[in-house]
Amino acid sequence: MDTRVDEIAPDIYRLSTWIPGITEHGFTFNQFLLTGDEPFLFHTGHRFLFEQVSTAIEQVLPLPELRWISFGHLEADECGAVNLFLAAAPHAEVIHGPLAIMLSLNDMCDRPPVVAPSDDAHDIGGHRLRFIATPHVPHNWEAGLWFDETTSTLLAGDLFTHTGQCPALTESDCVAPALEAEAVFHATGLTTNLAPTLAQLADLNPTTLALMHGASFHGDGPGQLRALSDGYAELFGAS
Repeated sequence: MDTRVDEIAPDIYRLSTWIPGITEHGFTFNQFLLTGDEPFLFHTGHRFLFEQVSTAIEQVLPLPELRWISFGHLEADECGAVNLFLAAAPHAEVIHGPLAIMLSLNDMCDRPPVVAPSDDAHDIGGHRLRFIATPHVPHNWEAGLWFDETTSTLLAGDLFTHTGQCPALTESDCVAPALEAEAVFHATGLTTNLAPTLAQLADLNPTTLALMHGASFHGDGPGQLRALSDGYAELFGAS
């Protein structure tokens, strides 16, 4: 279970651990490290992956330099190791939407979390990150994603989840494998705001989709998001 490090966009690094046995082709768990004046980690990984993920971060920058930690929503694979990272990086703070902070993070985090700006980008010096609340998309009430305006990269979390050992970055379609994985996991919240949320994300015009499970995508990000919405509508009657 080696953790690979690949740069998928300028100064954005994918930290990827492939774990066999979760499906017949295995499953990847990915974190994303954005360097700059105030380095930003999206996803921490499980507690049991802390040593591997922290060692992977050290290939890019000293772990104590980590300044910000965030994730899509509250699950062990997204934030299980958050307090281990807070202990290892003395200046790091968790940043998320106000709902996640009210519901869980005020109690869960060993240091008080910071509310993400609602009407401006979070500038970390080298990346300008905009928080987008995405309740129940793909799942969890407190869900939210980040868009890096500097590189046009959407930190897409569990959207487009697909299985198997994958390249770090692909220009191939991610919609079909994501819908195949959905048929296995049934993980997406089929709520009335699914299609509008995907349309909102498409309107950001991302050129890179940083995916938590599977290969990241480079190319027509808006087309992929709209096709994913169409796929859900066709398979499940979501609109």
